[in-house]
Amino acid sequence: MAALPDPELPVIGLGDLGVVGRVAPGADGVLEVEITPTYLGCPALPEITAAVRGILTSCGHPDGRVRHVLTPPWTTDRITPEGRRALAAHGIAPPVTPAPDSPVPVALGAVPCPHCGSRATRPHSAFGPARCQSVLWCTACREPFPHLTAL
Repeated sequence: MAALPDPELPVIGLGDLGVVGRVAPGADGVLEVEITPTYLGCPALPEITAAVRGILTSCGHPDGRVRHVLTPPWTTDRITPEGRRALAAHGIAPPVTPAPDSPVPVALGAVPCPHCGSRATRPHSAFGPARCQSVLWCTACREPFPHLTAL
């Protein structure tokens, strides 16, 4: 289940993205998988749900349930270190997570370029390849790149 690729970000599994939650029998003994969508109205949710149901069926749980959990909401803090590395390796800048008790970066250049590592980056478009992404521009290597927007 955790290795199932995200439909919009196929370079990362749902486990590393932090979308798959509890997998356990419900009160009635039927196996349940909790899925927390990256944002309300995520267009990939039906595809993710169908894929998880397919895995449940193939593992001998055809009556298994997929529950959509909205509270607490998903945040980019749920992305594992391996997931962040996978995103960066494929040219998608992972969200910047400030160190505990440090100021939140709000200035330009807070997101390093996944191509050259430069912090000389700036917003290019608020809209990216997926709704949860924006596009940034690196002034050092002159490459645009998607950035997973911090939520």
